[in-house]
Amino acid sequence: MTPAPSSIGRDERMTTVGLLFEASAGLRRMFARHLEETSAHTSQSYDILIRLVRSDDHQLRMSDLAQQASLTPSGLTRAVDRLQDQGLVVRRTCPEDRRGSFAQLTPEGVELMEASLPAHMSHIDQVLDEVFSPAEEAAFTSMLRRLRDYTLEQNSAAGCPDDASSGCPGD
Repeated sequence: MTPAPSSIGRDERMTTVGLLFEASAGLRRMFARHLEETSAHTSQSYDILIRLVRSDDHQLRMSDLAQQASLTPSGLTRAVDRLQDQGLVVRRTCPEDRRGSFAQLTPEGVELMEASLPAHMSHIDQVLDEVFSPAEEAAFTSMLRRLRDYTLEQNSAAGCPDDASSGCPGD
């Protein structure tokens, strides 16, 4: 006879967080597979390019980019090096703090993103339209933004994210 499952670990909130992690991993796999089929870029490099094309002047501090892309500083450095070798990104030194640096899209990088983003956006639209109504999507986005902001605040208070203190902190 199989023993009854323990009630330990059956909390609904643990289930909620687990579902969020599973959904995130599943979305990453789904979008990575689609990118492999439709472009010459890995999902990691495409994630970097998307973050840059959506940023002011198509640039971000390397430390901010690493945090947003969930990469270690060394992982981001290697990824940006590959994109730089392809002529899609350049690295610039921060004028206010020579220890800091920026990754910035080149004109070729902007051109690539302008050509490839419509197909990527179409795939995102397809996935979200199949799962959510417009009102549900808006509510979900709002909740995710609140959760993201909370985690950033808590991790910052614990000293976990970048140790930024000025306009162009070191990486």
